[in-house]
Amino acid sequence: MSENRSVWRDARRYLWPSAIVVPLLPFVSYGIVTRTGLQGWWWLTPAVVFVVIPVIDIFGGDDVGNPPEDIAKALQADRYYRRLTYLYLPLQLGGLVLGAWQWADGGLGWAGRLGLLVTIGAVNGIAINAAHELGHKRESAERWLSKIALAPTGYGHFHVEHNRGHHTRVATPEDPASSRLGESFWRFWPRTVLGSLRSAWHLEMSRFRLRHRNPWTVRNDVLNAWAMTVVLFVALTAAYGIVVLPFLILQAVIGFSFLEVVNYLEHYGLRRQWTGSRYEKVDEQHSWNSNRLITNIFLYQLQRHSDHHANPIRRYQILRTFDTSPQLPAGYATMIVVALFPPLWRHLMDHRVIDHYGGDLSLANVHEPARVKMAR
Repeated sequence: MSENRSVWRDARRYLWPSAIVVPLLPFVSYGIVTRTGLQGWWWLTPAVVFVVIPVIDIFGGDDVGNPPEDIAKALQADRYYRRLTYLYLPLQLGGLVLGAWQWADGGLGWAGRLGLLVTIGAVNGIAINAAHELGHKRESAERWLSKIALAPTGYGHFHVEHNRGHHTRVATPEDPASSRLGESFWRFWPRTVLGSLRSAWHLEMSRFRLRHRNPWTVRNDVLNAWAMTVVLFVALTAAYGIVVLPFLILQAVIGFSFLEVVNYLEHYGLRRQWTGSRYEKVDEQHSWNSNRLITNIFLYQLQRHSDHHANPIRRYQILRTFDTSPQLPAGYATMIVVALFPPLWRHLMDHRVIDHYGGDLSLANVHEPARVKMAR
């Protein structure tokens, strides 16, 4: 946008609270189930996340505007926007407690239990996006809030790996969180889950080794984040019994899988080129973006991913879109569902990666077992 600072207003200012609709949905489901006795209402959250939002996103249009640079500093400092990310956390944790209680004492059948699992897993998976927003900031309090948001999924090491690993190696074959052309999500999942864990541990051990300090301390950011998960799970188990442990573990797997499917689509097949001594600098060409308005509102503009990688501490309300960034055929809400079906994903995405590199597969980040097929 080129509008003058004196007249520019954030037209989405009062749409941003929509991001807390998802963590409110478990409480809505509980209220309806309590009144009607129909356990199928525990599927409300997955229905909204995986069906309603993608459908609305199709018709919601694009938002291609950027805030003027002369107002960016004031907009970045506006605490209204960060308070909205803070608000997600108590709703997220309240939903986890509600889920544990219902799992233990709600008299749920298998359909209700499965719906509850997916519901709480989805809420905690989307919470990782709030953790992602908070974890990049300089303020110590926000970085600790990020770890709290990661605790229900047991994915506290993401705080280390994402900031110090992924942002350094993004769009290279060395990055476990960058998916490769021809690699299905189901192949990517074990590679990124195990690779990210190993990377986080190595990065934190290296930090302590360089300082000649003992890593087995509360100052270890991997250990203190995991400790939060242990304390949380032990407290819920003490409150509701050992019966809630399967619930806690399974919802955590669903939650961090939600994160990893987003990782899968963000850099699929994109590659920074080797200059002879190092990889080229990260720019707007190395992330898949989308300007779909609705999903951007629900995900704190995660879809403006290129600007995030170029400017990690830039807050979500001032992230920019670039004409030169590769664009997904739909918003993240839709593409998350598509990624679960590899033939459909390959149909929509493989030719886009190949076209992005002018047909030269040597420029793409290719899954080696699929290289011959891709060449055809």
